Amino acid sequence: MIIRLVSLILVAVVWSSPFRALALDLNDLIEIGGDIIDANKKVSVEEEIELGGNLISGLLGAAPLVDNAELQHYVNDVGFWVASQSKRKDLPWRFGVIDSAGINAFAAPGGYIVLTLGLFSLLENEAQLAGVLGHEISHVIKKHHLKALQKTMKRGIWGKIGVRALADKDDHETFDKVVNAGVQLYASGLDRDLEYQADKRGVVLAARAGYDPYALLDVLTTIDSINPTEADMTVMLKTHPPTSKRLKKLAKLMDGKLDKYANGMINSSRFIAVSSRLNR
Repeated sequence: MIIRLVSLILVAVVWSSPFRALALDLNDLIEIGGDIIDANKKVSVEEEIELGGNLISGLLGAAPLVDNAELQHYVNDVGFWVASQSKRKDLPWRFGVIDSAGINAFAAPGGYIVLTLGLFSLLENEAQLAGVLGHEISHVIKKHHLKALQKTMKRGIWGKIGVRALADKDDHETFDKVVNAGVQLYASGLDRDLEYQADKRGVVLAARAGYDPYALLDVLTTIDSINPTEADMTVMLKTHPPTSKRLKKLAKLMDGKLDKYANGMINSSRFIAVSSRLNR
């Protein structure tokens, strides 16, 4: 399943960085972002990757990737660079844009991240893309979905989860329960406080990658301007705190603390070049 997933949709990038990392003073960044570090040791990295691959496969059953290799490569390029600024840079990070008009993004354990075409279409530049991906990368770094599953699933079922259990074609019951629990988690969302945490860590990662960290505030402002009764906003509103609250909390945290990084990369031209070819 996980091999099929990677070969089908999440582009493996032979990566040579065109970006420039900033030699940031981490004392400045930790003040708002906290220590970006893996703290959960109960599940092996191999098990986390296997689980995440199966969960994202279930999620992608509802919407395929956009059939545009240039777009997928570009999003992987930016995502990998942002993820490389974290303590979990060695995960096999994979990113994709799914063909959905809904405005949302999803992360799965092990480094799998997708955003909808609806959300991508709202963005104006690469710094905004980096901010969105930084938010999702932060969920993976802190193992938010993995820990949420551990809390919600019965211990007897969780104890069977692993590479061997999920790879066992005869263990359909365990596999189905794991995937169903994951899909339900994506439908209901994480604890809202974890979304606030991912916002603040996301801007830290974007800053470390050399981008303007305030770009995520621009994305949230755009989302907040959309009529909440719009059908494309349904899942976002169900799974995230009110955008206005996210804006207020993040703006307050960032106020004056990241101003010296506000002249970071925007990269509008490259973003626009890729976006303009989507409908050709």
